[in-house]
Amino acid sequence: MDSHKVYLGLGSNLGDGRANLERAISLIDERVGPVTRRSSFLTSEPWGFQSSHLFTNAVVLCVTECLPREVLRLTQQIERDMGRTEKTVNCQLSTVNYHDRVIDIDILLYDDISVNEPDLKIPHPLMHQRDFVMTPLREILY
Repeated sequence: MDSHKVYLGLGSNLGDGRANLERAISLIDERVGPVTRRSSFLTSEPWGFQSSHLFTNAVVLCVTECLPREVLRLTQQIERDMGRTEKTVNCQLSTVNYHDRVIDIDILLYDDISVNEPDLKIPHPLMHQRDFVMTPLREILY
């Protein structure tokens, strides 16, 4: 099978953010494919909503044999397994209701392909607006 490079953005602002990211990275490594690079952890203000809880963010590079839709399914399952109950479905809408979360895993890049489906957009359409994504991504991008 072919292997693919997928960059995933991670964020947590409930509980122990660093521990949540470490657990998510471990689960990604087990279920999606080997995590070959990971950024430093970054603390950031909530984006798109008000909260007193700061985020801990990171980006990882994972090598996977999974196709994009399977990566989406697996990462959403990791989110659910870690206790996430709500997921923002369409990040293009201006009426999106963001909220605090134990873990958020976004597909940022997958090889050099583009996907434009209602529930899957690659490259992530808002990543260039988010320093908490672009700073750690630039740290590990090659």
